[in-house]
Amino acid sequence: MKRLTGKRALVTGATSGIGRAIALRFAEEGANLAITGRRLERLKETAERARAAGVEVVAIAAEHTRGEDNERAVNEALQGLGGLDVLVNAAGVIGNDSILDSPKPDEWRRIMDANLEAVYDLTRRAAPSLVHGRGPSIVNLSSIAGLRPYPTILSYCVSKAALDMLTQCLALELAPRGVRVNAICPGVVVSELHTATGAVADYAAFLERAKSTHPLGRPGQPEEIAALAAFLVSDEAGWITGGLHTIDGGRTLTSFR
Repeated sequence: MKRLTGKRALVTGATSGIGRAIALRFAEEGANLAITGRRLERLKETAERARAAGVEVVAIAAEHTRGEDNERAVNEALQGLGGLDVLVNAAGVIGNDSILDSPKPDEWRRIMDANLEAVYDLTRRAAPSLVHGRGPSIVNLSSIAGLRPYPTILSYCVSKAALDMLTQCLALELAPRGVRVNAICPGVVVSELHTATGAVADYAAFLERAKSTHPLGRPGQPEEIAALAAFLVSDEAGWITGGLHTIDGGRTLTSFR
């Protein structure tokens, strides 16, 4: 059974990794999509794969740290889909920094702009339409790094912790209007996020180490995160809001190491 038939969803960061997996899963579940990304060829590829599921897809080139791009993305989504029921803020970045060994004020600003400011700005532009949606829902892609600190990724941890609080504040504010808001907090997931930003020098070793740091013995897959996102925006999750949903192979059950 397709749980999202008739839903109209705007999914950011749909050119790779978790964002792409979410867009494709939503298409399989019957949702019509507006998808965004910066890499045009990858955006077209995602759109073509989603359309193969028989749904409508609007592909929008956007850099979400720019307010004008967010305004255009919302307008094109509304025009192409006839309304909005779902917003998934999946776009984001990571980077290495610490307050003593490698203070990088520019990196702090870059990460905050992408992981927090962009989400706030896009959401405030989409919210007036979402309140008129059918079973409206927002999902923010956070991280277990927002729930507990990790060394050398100071800005990333703080940005995700702030995103978690934004999620819960929005959930409380929008609940009377019928809009549910949740965050997904993954552990290590196999994706391009770390390699594209140069955050991990030896990615193979990073994934190998994840086998020992995650009690289930492996890193996650984007499709597993997408499955949780599909549930959270479905009507089956109609009484779930304000949650910070960990999906981390048990990583947050362990001691720091």
